[in-house]
Amino acid sequence: MSFIVTFIAAVFVFSAVIAIHEFGHFMVAKFCGVQVNEFSIGMGPVLCKRVRKGTQYSIRALPVGGFVALEGEESPESRQAEERSNPSAADGGSSPDRGARGIAETSPEEEKPAGIPLNEAPVWQRALIMLAGAGMNFVLGFVVMAILITAQSEPITSKVLYQVEENALCGQTGLQAGDKILAVNGRRCFVANDILYELMRTEDYTADFTVLRDGKKVELPGVQFDTWQDDKGETHMSLGFTVYGIKKTPLNVLKEAGNSVLYYGRIIFASLSDLLRGRESINDLSGPVGIVTAIGQAASYGWQDLLELLVLITVNLGIFNLLPFPALDGGKVVFLLIEGVTGHAVPEKIQSGLTVAAFALLFGLMIFATYNDILRLITGAM
Repeated sequence: MSFIVTFIAAVFVFSAVIAIHEFGHFMVAKFCGVQVNEFSIGMGPVLCKRVRKGTQYSIRALPVGGFVALEGEESPESRQAEERSNPSAADGGSSPDRGARGIAETSPEEEKPAGIPLNEAPVWQRALIMLAGAGMNFVLGFVVMAILITAQSEPITSKVLYQVEENALCGQTGLQAGDKILAVNGRRCFVANDILYELMRTEDYTADFTVLRDGKKVELPGVQFDTWQDDKGETHMSLGFTVYGIKKTPLNVLKEAGNSVLYYGRIIFASLSDLLRGRESINDLSGPVGIVTAIGQAASYGWQDLLELLVLITVNLGIFNLLPFPALDGGKVVFLLIEGVTGHAVPEKIQSGLTVAAFALLFGLMIFATYNDILRLITGAM
């Protein structure tokens, strides 16, 4: 039963975050008048399809992923879709039986391309199309967070201290009731979880705070926290304070949802920074197996935990795709920026070479992360 739950939850999460990403590309491409040859949910063999205004809408057998095939885009999916939309170019001029293609109910007018090739669109429109996928991932995260905040029975957690426990070390070293925490260790706190995350990253249970006290910004260096040990001898931090709740008005819910997306983005950037600085080991990276395992665990706790993990994954996908790496949307935007500044496109051979090399690197990293996932499963560390 747990395997079935994990499978269904993983399909739901992956399908949601990838489908919304591809829908972003699709929506902006249509808006800019670029020909979309196919918009597919899922990968592999086509289960059903419909052609409308020159675009084939498909549902495919493998319920993970999806893609948008744009006219003039250099990708396997786009080339296959172009061949389908222009069969005479693919088979030397013969016209295949339309019934065999599964779209006999579609009129020739519906099959006719309704837009221009991607490479004929202005540079700024192509850049918008590339950025739209990540943008929709952030929108999905925002909407899901708004749903989660609305559904929770508790009020929104604020960053204003309601009470500091008597004799608590944090009170003795600076914090006071009524303080609004603005930043911890120089990093701005958007939501209450930012405070907890930054405190978890401290190595000596000491942190520098910036608070708003009596309308003035106050710096509190070296605030210390009490600690306690569990039965296993592991040391944990004791906060020593409580915070006010915030009434769940529509405006407060939307504000908290937006700040929560920023919080998850902060986590991802901090994790990347820690990895590059050596604070985290590359052996801690998780691949598809680790992500599916985490999804299964979240699903076992309830739908709220599953949706919260979905927010983290969709924001992660959005940020990852914006990295200036040739195989990603961010890398394509870099090429377009160069074209916009110089007036000349980066030669296709250079773009293709860099993209293939980047894909190889990413694929190797995924294999390494998957190996770590399997090793952790075998050793019980996951």
